[in-house]
Amino acid sequence: MRLADDEGGQDVAGEMSSQQVADRTDPEEDAMLLPELVAHLRAHREGLREEWASRINEAHLLSAMTPQEVFSEVTSVYDNYVAVLETGSVDELRHYARDLSERIIPRGVETHEVIGIVLLLRDVLARSLFKKYRDDFEMLNRVLDAYEPAANRIANTVAGSFVEERERIIRQQQDSLRELSTPVLQVRERLLILPIIGVLDRERAHQLTDQLLRGIRAHRARVVVIDITGVPDVDESVADHLVKTVDASRLMGAGVIITGLSSEIAQTLVTIGVDLSKMNTVGDLQGGIEEAEHLLGFKVVRTDDADR
Repeated sequence: MRLADDEGGQDVAGEMSSQQVADRTDPEEDAMLLPELVAHLRAHREGLREEWASRINEAHLLSAMTPQEVFSEVTSVYDNYVAVLETGSVDELRHYARDLSERIIPRGVETHEVIGIVLLLRDVLARSLFKKYRDDFEMLNRVLDAYEPAANRIANTVAGSFVEERERIIRQQQDSLRELSTPVLQVRERLLILPIIGVLDRERAHQLTDQLLRGIRAHRARVVVIDITGVPDVDESVADHLVKTVDASRLMGAGVIITGLSSEIAQTLVTIGVDLSKMNTVGDLQGGIEEAEHLLGFKVVRTDDADR
C-alpha cells in the first residue's frame, strides 16, 4: 500500500530511484513496525474499541444481539485481532471465531454481518495509524504495508471460520430434519414401521436405509413395514435403492412389506423394470400391519369371543 502526497499528487517516493528507496529502508526497522503497531493499538484499546462498536451500530450490523453482547464480543475480537498482529499465528483467532460463530449463528447473524464488522475494524485501525503517522508519509506507507497483509489474513480467517461453522450447523440441522422426517417406530415386539413422507431423493434414501438397518438390529426386528403413502414420486435410482434396502433388511433377518404404492409409482416401477418378486406389497398401512402380524404369528381375537 502506498499513499500519494496531497500537494504534488505524486507517490511519496516521487522521483527517487528504486536504489534510493532501498537505501532508506532498514530491515531491522521494518521488523519493529508490527511490535510498534501492536503497542499503539493496545495503548488506544478503549477508544478504538468504542469507535468500532459505534460504527457497527451505525451500520446496523449484529442487530440480533443486544448492545451488551455486541460490546463483549467486540472486546474479545479486538484482543484476538491484536494478538494475531503480535504473534503472526491465527490458530487462537480461528478457534475463537468458531466459538463465536457457534454462539451467534443461532441468533440469526448472517455471513455478510461478520465480514462487515471485521472490515470495519480494519478501517478503524487503519485510520488510527494514519492519524499517528500523517506527518511522516514514508513511515506511514511502511506501517500500512506491514499492516495490510496481516489485516487481510485476519479477515479471511474470521470469515472462513464463520462460513465453515455455518455450513456445519446447516448440515447438522438437515440431518436432524431427515431423522425426524423418517422415524423408525416399533409398534410391537419384532415389528417396525417406517412411514416416509415427502420427496425421496437419493441422499434421503441412503439415510433411510441406515436408520432402518440400525433399527432392525436394535429391536431385533423380524418384519418391517415401509409405508410410502406420503411419497409423491420415485425415480429409477431411488426405486433401485428401495430394492437394495429390502435385500439388506433380509440379510439382517427382517422381511419387508411395502405399503401405500400409488398408481403412478407402481407404473414407474414396472416401466423401469424393478424386480417385483423381491417386493412384498400391500395396499395400505393397515393391511401391511395385519400381514406383518400374520407373519409373526399373532392372531386378532375379538374380546367377546375370548370371554366365552
